[in-house]
Amino acid sequence: MDLSKHIDSAHKAFSDWKKVPFHNRQKLLLKLAEVLEKNKEKYAKIITTEMHKPISQSTAEIEKSAGLIKFYAQAENILEPEHIKTEFNVSEVHYDALGIILGVMPWNFPFWQVLRFAVPAILAGNVVVLKHASICFGSGDEIESAFAEAGFPKYIFQNLRIGHNEIKEILENPLVRGVSLTGSEKAGSEVASLAGKNIKKSILELGGSDAFIVLEDSDFEKAAKDGPLAKLSNTGQICNAAKRFIVHEKIKKDFLPLFIEEYNSFQPADPFKMETKLSKMARPDLADELENQYKKALKNGAEVVLALERISESEFRPGIISVKEGNPILQEELFGPLAILMIGKNDEEILRLANDIPFGLGNSVWTKDKKRAQFFIDNLESGTVSINKTTSSDTRLPFGGAKSSGYGVELSLHAIKEFTQVKTVVGNI
Repeated sequence: MDLSKHIDSAHKAFSDWKKVPFHNRQKLLLKLAEVLEKNKEKYAKIITTEMHKPISQSTAEIEKSAGLIKFYAQAENILEPEHIKTEFNVSEVHYDALGIILGVMPWNFPFWQVLRFAVPAILAGNVVVLKHASICFGSGDEIESAFAEAGFPKYIFQNLRIGHNEIKEILENPLVRGVSLTGSEKAGSEVASLAGKNIKKSILELGGSDAFIVLEDSDFEKAAKDGPLAKLSNTGQICNAAKRFIVHEKIKKDFLPLFIEEYNSFQPADPFKMETKLSKMARPDLADELENQYKKALKNGAEVVLALERISESEFRPGIISVKEGNPILQEELFGPLAILMIGKNDEEILRLANDIPFGLGNSVWTKDKKRAQFFIDNLESGTVSINKTTSSDTRLPFGGAKSSGYGVELSLHAIKEFTQVKTVVGNI
C-alpha cells in the first residue's frame, strides 16, 4: 500500500475541512448517527462475526456509538476563542485543529473505540486515518462507508488495511500530527515512543485491573448481582472491566455464595442468540495467554474458587481465583473470563490492595457511608471512581487512565480539545 498517497489525500481534505464551521460539521454528525441507527443490525452482525461478541452486546455497542455521535452533534462549541482581560485590546486563546490524526484501535469494541476517538477529533477540524485490529478490518471499512453515506467529504476518515509495521512510517510522515491508541501497555509504550521521537501528540488508553470494592455496610446483594456482569460482559475482554473483587472480611460468607451463583449463570453459548451472555474469546492465542496466566497464578499460591475450564480453542467456563498480596499475577491484566478475589480487613488495607498494581483505569466502591466513600474517592489512584455502581464509560464524562493505564482524555467536551493547538493572540489592533 502506498501510504504517502493516502496521507497526501488526507492532508488535502484537512485543508478544506478545518475551514468548515463547527455547526456544519455537527449537521453531518447527526446524519452519521442516523446511518448507524439505520444499519444497527447489519453492523452488530459484523462485530459478532469478527470478534464473537454476543449479538445483544454488539447491538448495544452500535446504539451507544450512535448516542455518542448525537452528543457531539449537539455539543456547545468550546473551540470558540476565549477572551482574556489584559492591558491589550486583543487577548485571546484560540484552538486550532492539528491535522491528520492516526487512530490505532483494538478489536474488543470495533465501532465504539473508533468512534469515541474519531468523532471529537473530526468535530475539532482534524481528519483521521485508522489502523484497526486485523480481525476487524470489516468493521473499519463499514465505519468509513458510514462517514461517506452521511455526506462527509472524501478522505475525512480513512480505514487503512495495514499491520503494525506501517505505524512507524505513518508517524514519521510530517503531515501526521497526532496518534490515539487504545490497546495493551506494550503497544502503547511502542507507539508513544514513536510519537515522542517524531514530536507528535499522543493519547493512550491502555490496560486496567480495576478493583470492585465491596464494604460490609453496602448493599452487597446488589453488588453480588452486578459484579459478574461487570467482569464478564464482552467475555471479560474490557479494559475497565471489574477484574479484582476486593471484599471486606465481615461479609465474605454472605457475599460469595450470591456472587458465585450469579457468576455461574454466564456460560458460553451461540453468540448469535439474543439470550447469550457469554461467548468465546476473540482469538485462540488470547485464550492461550489467559490459560497460562491462570496456571501462573495457581503456581504462585492462588486458590481456585471456581475453576476456569477450557472447553474449546477459544471458549472457557468462567473462573474465579482467590489471590493474596505478592502473587505476580497482580502485576498483569487478566483479559478474559477469569476474576480475582481478595479479602481485606479494613478500609486502609483494602485501599492498599486496590492501589498496589501498575494500572489505574477505574475502580468501583460499594458503601452506604458517604465519609467512607470519600476516603476512597480521595485516595484511589485511577481515572474513574464509581460509587455503588459498576465502572463504565459515559459519553458525557471524561474517560482516561492513571499510571500504566495511559494518559489523555476521551469522551466529554474535554475530548474535543485533545487534538488542537492552543494559540495565544495578544496585542493592539
